[in-house]
Formats: sequence, C-alpha cells, structure tokens
Amino acid sequence: MRVLMIVNLRSGQGDSGLYDYVRALGEAGAEVTIRFLGLGGELERLLADAADHDCVVAAGGDGTVSAVCRTLANTGIPILAYPAGTANLLALNLDIPTDPLALARATVRGATRDIDLGELTFGADGAPSGFIVAAGAGYDAAIMEAADRYKKSLGAAAYLVGALQNLTPTVAHFTLDLDGRTVETEGMAVLVMNVVRVQFDLALAHESDPSDGLFEVVVVRTKYVPELIPAVWAAFIDRFIENPARSPGLEVHTAREVRIESDPPLRLQYDGEVASATTPLTARVLPRAARMIVP
Repeated sequence: MRVLMIVNLRSGQGDSGLYDYVRALGEAGAEVTIRFLGLGGELERLLADAADHDCVVAAGGDGTVSAVCRTLANTGIPILAYPAGTANLLALNLDIPTDPLALARATVRGATRDIDLGELTFGADGAPSGFIVAAGAGYDAAIMEAADRYKKSLGAAAYLVGALQNLTPTVAHFTLDLDGRTVETEGMAVLVMNVVRVQFDLALAHESDPSDGLFEVVVVRTKYVPELIPAVWAAFIDRFIENPARSPGLEVHTAREVRIESDPPLRLQYDGEVASATTPLTARVLPRAARMIVP
C-alpha cells in the first residue's frame, strides 16, 4: 500500500501522534511519502502524483483537509482527514478516531464514503473557493478571527474566548436566495453547513447528511449572545436523548445553491479561515466530490 501524507506545519498545537501513526503504517507494510505544507510548496505540486498512491492523508485542520479535497475533487482518490488541527470538525462528523493506531487501522482497512463539497464565490474578483465543513457570514467569522491568536495555546477553547470577546455582535438583515426561493430574515449570522456538528460536539440541526447534495442553512436569529444559551442547551441535551425542541433563535433551511446578502455587509469565514471580503456570498454543492476514508 502506498500512502501520500500532506502535513500542514502550521496546524494544531504540536505533536498529534504523527510518528506513531506513520510507524503503525510501516508495520502494516505501507510505504509512506510525507510532504509538508508551510515550506513554500504549492498544494497542487505536492499532490501532482496523488493518483500513483492508494490514498492521501491530509494531516491538519479543516482548512487543510478542505484544500486537499478540493484539489482532488472527483478523482476518486481516497482521503483520510487526519485530525491534527484545532477543531477537526470534519473528523468529528465522520467519526474519525483520534488515536494514531486506530487511524492507521482505518487507513489500511477502513471503508470509503463519498461526500459533498461546497464551492464559494465572493469578493470583487469573484474567484471561487470552497469548504467541506461550513461557510458563514457574521458572528462566526468574528469568533474565528478573535480565536486565531489563541489556538496554539488554548486549542478548541480558543473559540470560547473568541465568543466572549464578541458579546455584542452586529445584527443584520439577510436576504437569502435558496434554490430560487427568497427568504428575508435577520440575526447575527448565517451558516451554510455541509455537516452540522460543531465545537464541543454540538449539533446545530437534528439531521445532516454530507452525501445528500444539500446544505443546511442555519440563521442565528438572536441579537445578543446570551440569547443563544437555550439553543446551546438543546443541542447539548440532544447528545444524550432525542430532543426535538430547538430554540427559536435558530432558523434552519436546506438548499443546493445559496446566495447571502446582508445589510450591513458582514465578514466571511470558510472552514475556519476568515476572508478579507464581505457579503454577498454564493455557495453551491458539488455532490459527492470527495472520497473520504472512514472507520
């Protein structure tokens, strides 16, 4: 078995078990090639011979995994989302283990699942980008931007610090085009989600299938951060018992293509990366474009 491993040197808080993982692959008879992002190498060049390998391992955060998946979209090359970043939300949603030995077993003996990708268009040049977890406008982008400086020292808790530093978010009027249907609403954020389990394993919607060709579009309708507490509590209870109730602070739609306009314009983020651009934002589904390794 030939494994191509792309490691983002800037992701995470340090050691994420990569040595133990590679050693376990070697003991299983795999030939592992390791290449590093962050040393000036362009991802397209690092993945140029990906088809000559049995699978690709993307070791980093959700942004790293997303970039690898977009580069290899519709190639059928299996990709493992190795959780070496801060939040690792795709790995959480696909039930990818965190133990290096379990990850090695999944790489060698796991199954594959084709999941959707999201394509984004925003900014003055309209250049497309993309995501695999979620993209959003408003409060979530403010949290991501504030949390960035704390990720190395605090890990996932950096997002909580980011939230506490933004207790009075901007409330905007949103115009959503959902597959040609227009929705007028307001709130502090809109999230276009391919998967709905977020930090601390809280689900923002009851059901989500990253292979169904649909986004969950979640509007955070609250005007103040404390008003989110009922929604957070409902999501927490949902981890243990079936809890159909959800706070009216969250409004959920589904769509294949979404356009978000806001008044005033709001900052954007995708897979935890904060963009310099603001709304409007257009997102469309690329159905089952990424082939992921799962346990």
